[in-house]
Amino acid sequence: MNREEKTAMSDIKYIKLVTVGSVNPNNPLSDESRAAQVELLNKCLNDYPKGVIIGKDITIGRYMIGEHELNMEKITYHVGFERKPSWEN
Repeated sequence: MNREEKTAMSDIKYIKLVTVGSVNPNNPLSDESRAAQVELLNKCLNDYPKGVIIGKDITIGRYMIGEHELNMEKITYHVGFERKPSWEN
């Protein structure tokens, strides 16, 4: 496929869901965990075969802890591939 061409939806045979963030206030993500999630997303978009984001789900959690309001966000990216990557188990 030419680099100038876009991936058609009919060419996508494998979809990986990659989550970044968390909405669980009892188990907040560490900076290392969040960095690992972003690294996986970058691997999906930059390594061979290159994936494309075909959709995303956004989940927002709003919690009251005492007098303080806590907002948390989790985004699940739907990354489509023409075939399953060899690095994917």
